[in-house]
Amino acid sequence: MTEEPPEIELPRGVALAWGIAANPQRGPKRELSIERIVEAAVEIADRDGLAAVSMSSVATSLGFTTMSLYRYVSAKEDLILLMQEYGTGLPPTTIAEAPDWRTGLTLWAQGTREAYEAHRWLVDIPILGTPNTPNNLAWMDVALAVLRDTALDYDERVGILLLVTGHTRWEATIERGYSASNTELGLTPTERDRAEAQLLASLVTREAFPYLFASLQAGFVESEVNPFQFGFSVLLDGIGHYIEQRAAGAPAATPPEPVRTDSYPKDAAVKAARQARREAEGRLREAQKREREAIKNAREREKQEKR
Repeated sequence: MTEEPPEIELPRGVALAWGIAANPQRGPKRELSIERIVEAAVEIADRDGLAAVSMSSVATSLGFTTMSLYRYVSAKEDLILLMQEYGTGLPPTTIAEAPDWRTGLTLWAQGTREAYEAHRWLVDIPILGTPNTPNNLAWMDVALAVLRDTALDYDERVGILLLVTGHTRWEATIERGYSASNTELGLTPTERDRAEAQLLASLVTREAFPYLFASLQAGFVESEVNPFQFGFSVLLDGIGHYIEQRAAGAPAATPPEPVRTDSYPKDAAVKAARQARREAEGRLREAQKREREAIKNAREREKQEKR
């Protein structure tokens, strides 16, 4: 016997997303609709960013008054939710048709990246709770579907979904920032990498940051390897190993106990000592900088004397 879901009053934005909210009976001669409002808002966000979206800017773009919009969308928060639903879209059918979980999750992540690339402002929308709109739930459902034949329980499947979601969202956040910065600076990605490598080379010394220095010397900033794609491959390898262990009868992983570090101490004496250390490190960096400049100047003088 199928359980009937409890009847609750949905927030208007969620009800609009599901198409079950009442539309206004009277208005500007039916020339306005929720769909037109959302499409206009998305167009503004695609062009100028999420911050440019307001009830006023959307109304102006449509040629209506702001009050006309409020008859359809009663709050900007509802409009943002509907924009997110529009921008997210439905997951590609190829995900559910994938032959195995690894291919399915790979397609899922790629589809998510494409949505973020098409609407870069999606990463600016804060996550305030579990998704509850149709398209978002469809993405969750198909991700869980590709894990259906594994030995994982539902908690584990959701955990993997969140892991992949976090990776793709963080990648999209970084890519969006780099793209915007490159456009503002008028640089190509290659020019940007070269400039960043030069900047870091001027700041990172072997003495202060030995391992980062070695990485810079190896050329990681300008490397052709995409660190996100590499990280995603390693992530899938780890998931695959865990799935194999569970299929062999291993128990579910136990989350580690939270470990508090001393990054943000509460003790006043520790705070004071840490501040003193930071100040000393700052003075040391200044002294090292002066030393490097003195050595450089001495070498220049030596060259001049030899001429």
